[in-house]
Amino acid sequence: MFYDEAQITVVAGRGGDGVVSFRRESMVPRGGPDGGNGGRGGDVILIVNRHLNTLSPFRYQRRFVAPDGKPGRGKNQTGRSGKPLYISVPPGTVVRDASTGAVIADLVARDQQAIVARGGRGGRGNAMFATPSNQAPQMAENGAPGETRDLILTLKLIADIGFVGMPNAGKSTLLAALTAAKPKIADYPFTTLQPNLGVAEIDTTRTVVLADIPGLIEGASQGAGLGIEFLKHIERTRVLIHLIDGLSEDPLRDYDTIQKELAAFGHGLIDKPQVLAMSKMDLPDAQAAYDLYCKNNPDSPLRDALPISAATGRNVRALLEQAVRTLDALAPLPDEEPVALEELTPTESEMGFQITREGGGFRIHSPMVLRRVETTRWDLDEATQRFQRFLERSGITAELEARGVKPGDTIYIGEYELEWGE
Repeated sequence: MFYDEAQITVVAGRGGDGVVSFRRESMVPRGGPDGGNGGRGGDVILIVNRHLNTLSPFRYQRRFVAPDGKPGRGKNQTGRSGKPLYISVPPGTVVRDASTGAVIADLVARDQQAIVARGGRGGRGNAMFATPSNQAPQMAENGAPGETRDLILTLKLIADIGFVGMPNAGKSTLLAALTAAKPKIADYPFTTLQPNLGVAEIDTTRTVVLADIPGLIEGASQGAGLGIEFLKHIERTRVLIHLIDGLSEDPLRDYDTIQKELAAFGHGLIDKPQVLAMSKMDLPDAQAAYDLYCKNNPDSPLRDALPISAATGRNVRALLEQAVRTLDALAPLPDEEPVALEELTPTESEMGFQITREGGGFRIHSPMVLRRVETTRWDLDEATQRFQRFLERSGITAELEARGVKPGDTIYIGEYELEWGE
């Protein structure tokens, strides 16, 4: 089954903890602090794998967690950073943030990468907190947690040439005739319920990717049938082969239907160059339709359609060569640059805070405060005192006191619960 959308959760690695350590040598009775920093957590990175053409593997695994950083050690040794976690996706994958819908990356180029979740920074060891007035700090930090994001992956097929046309126009048969692809073929509407890809060899040094886009129907651009799901795949296709069913009751109506749906969907589909062909020319009725609508009708929009028969091979190669010439006449696509997230920096909203009543205590809403809580070593008195000073400097202590906070009240920050003291 073709799988063109998936939702996954990615969790970057947590940073390693900093440590409290002091230099200990026989001839140095009062060595200074030498606690090292923790390593950075591993990033989560999406990378294009040109051998993939579906998102179906994400049906079986939806959560991806990168390794954590290692804790620091004495002698000022920094912990090892977590290795990045690479997740392979097919070319044509659009990555969106599930909560906002914002596009994070559009992955089309071979081996293109995008960092979708950054690992947390490592906590600082006590060597980083030494000052002239505190030369033996009993102070260190926990590593910061890595980013967690819910992502929606959407696949849009990338093909040089795509086939469009009404159901049963013969697109799957044509794809099979031109390539080694083996699409499901039968004589009933919507045999093809998923796009099929094939590679056609032009010569010993060149191939082109062909896509059989499932048949469209009237109203496809408004969602009739599976129209929107199919139409979006044509967006990345550079040239269209518009195949007309030679046995249709009204080939002109079929042609107009496809043109209207391409125009209604937008995204420049109607502006893509099209190569027209009429299929099933091995059958007398189809040949008669070609003579009526194409060969002997100079005013018909189908006048330039190439008569083909995938069953006998008539003009099949000529159709491919015409499409390739059309493709070669187009301006080359610009090289795609890897897309990466910007470094996480506090915004104005993150620097602020809001306090609300919750149960018998208070909840502090602030990304800035939450990060402080996550990195504070609560087993170290100096770290706890440092956090208290941070609350005072930020104005949170004064605001809580103005709201009537009392010793013993519970202060909620994220998933943490702290008891307010004297």
